[in-house]
Amino acid sequence: MSVDPIYVVKKPLLTEKSTDAMNTEGHYTFLVDVRATKDDVRAAVESLYGVRVETVKTQTRKGKRRRLKYGWITEKPSKKAVVRLHPDDSIELF
Repeated sequence: MSVDPIYVVKKPLLTEKSTDAMNTEGHYTFLVDVRATKDDVRAAVESLYGVRVETVKTQTRKGKRRRLKYGWITEKPSKKAVVRLHPDDSIELF
């Protein structure tokens, strides 16, 4: 994809499960662009946060259909990436 890393990584996902994985295992979860590959995510996280990435796992979530008062809509699909960092590195998210 070779675009600016700001457009690849949209935001970190902070849930109870991801926060626990962040503190115990060094796994960080990010919402990323649907077209981004694992190599794009790796390069973006390394350049944005200045850390060493060991593995990247991605999951594409299908958009759900929802009923609103004016009809049915389909949400856009989204993609999340779980990134494991080198044991010596960490990211300060809050």
